[in-house]
Amino acid sequence: MERTFKSPLIDVAHLAVALLWLGLLLGVCFIATPVKFSAGSLSLPVALDVGRVTFALFNTIEWGAFTLLVVAVVFSGPRRFAAIGCVLLGSILIAQTVWLLPVLDDRVTLIIAGTVPEGAPWHIVYIAADVAKAALLAAMGWSQATSLSRAISKARSVKY
Repeated sequence: MERTFKSPLIDVAHLAVALLWLGLLLGVCFIATPVKFSAGSLSLPVALDVGRVTFALFNTIEWGAFTLLVVAVVFSGPRRFAAIGCVLLGSILIAQTVWLLPVLDDRVTLIIAGTVPEGAPWHIVYIAADVAKAALLAAMGWSQATSLSRAISKARSVKY
């Protein structure tokens, strides 16, 4: 579907939600979480418990951001790339919510209880999923910014 520049606020919301979600993802998952584990005064069980609570709340926030992004994409005249991006983001969120977070929560519970669980790749899989979400959100933001830029240029070039 070719986009016309009829609803600039929803177009800006489309861009803003993608970039806000990207910023939150980078801040929580790639800055705050690793830094927490470098704090010498935090024991591993406490750091893991804080992480569990943080990621549970952040998952809820991500579902809200996803919902807003889908609404903005639909109302801004969905293009194939944005629609595919939303499907992929939703798929990743579903996998994290119903599979990865519960598995990681169970491991944290074992560690807090003093048990050392056997090695598993779930933490790396979760990080890879977050990297994929970040790449998708950056690409969707770039695509929407480019579309907005073209629409603004086109609108400015119209002679009255």
